[in-house]
Amino acid sequence: MKIGLIGLPLAGKTTLFNLLCDTSAETSRFLSGRKEPNHGMARVPDRRIDWLSALYKPKRTIYAQMETTDLPGLQHGEGSGGNSFLQQIRQVDALVQVVRAFAMDDIDHVDGTIDPWRDLNNVQAELLLADLDMIEKRLERIKTGKKVTDEQKQEIELLAICRDALEEEKPLATLNFSEAEQAMLIHYGFLTQMPQLIVMNVDEIQFKDQSYPHQGDIEQWATMRGYRVVTLCAAMEEEIAKLPEEDRALFMEDLGIEDSGSYRLAREMYSLVGLISFFTVGEDEVRAWTIACGLNAKQAAGKIHSDLERGFIRAETAAYSDLVEHGSMVKLKEKGLLRLEGKEYPVKDGDILNIRFNV
Repeated sequence: MKIGLIGLPLAGKTTLFNLLCDTSAETSRFLSGRKEPNHGMARVPDRRIDWLSALYKPKRTIYAQMETTDLPGLQHGEGSGGNSFLQQIRQVDALVQVVRAFAMDDIDHVDGTIDPWRDLNNVQAELLLADLDMIEKRLERIKTGKKVTDEQKQEIELLAICRDALEEEKPLATLNFSEAEQAMLIHYGFLTQMPQLIVMNVDEIQFKDQSYPHQGDIEQWATMRGYRVVTLCAAMEEEIAKLPEEDRALFMEDLGIEDSGSYRLAREMYSLVGLISFFTVGEDEVRAWTIACGLNAKQAAGKIHSDLERGFIRAETAAYSDLVEHGSMVKLKEKGLLRLEGKEYPVKDGDILNIRFNV
């Protein structure tokens, strides 16, 4: 899974990137005008993996991960023009827009004032422009070619529909496309067709009050488009991350926080594109495997190793919740809760699988 972090300069994107990927990218680096993004792997926290590791005490524990790209702060007008660095994220699976709601004396806003509603719309406008620019150039290439094929005629009609929607400031995610149309559009990587998560980066007072400027407008806007909104305070998250492990829980309890913002953000990002986890367990390793929701047992086995898919016989399957309730695989077997499933079994989030195979 690939996630792209976008937003205006000084919104807190790189701070969140560092928290998610446990790295130390320079947060002021993009102020120099450099355009190279930061790349990293973000671990997806999962209390189920924590519990399974405590039970099996394996030699190693492996969490699900997300490939994460932190784009430089978006400048006005960069959505149009073929060399826009927005082209760098057309291959991601989802976008996370970081919107600044906090005010800080030593960190100026690029537009002079704090206005998250304005900033949200400005970035979204750049995404619209980038998609519109791509469509216009593709239509021009087709129409100036030597011959327009029947397939290209269908493409022209579909792109015209997309262009009209974008000109009306409607993201392509709000349109209903047939499977055939989706197949025709998929290689474009349209930014406004991607799932989006909106992250409101607030200050500590706003976080405690769970309130920030234009909150109602932003939440209504997101709901209309099927986007999710997560509120967190990146500055506070940095403080929490620097604390010794034993002090973090106390600090979070004092603030009334059950989960850290980076934990919630990682989980939201993971589910944003319809992914689930199944687990393999044992004394050597406890591991989360990432699959798309709806994959069957044979396909899931292939995520572990191609030999397991090729020689698939059965999947010995248990539900994580049943293991928590009864405490061991032996007891699950006694109660008939350890099942043998065939290749067409749809793997569920939290399933614990042991693949039987022969090659």
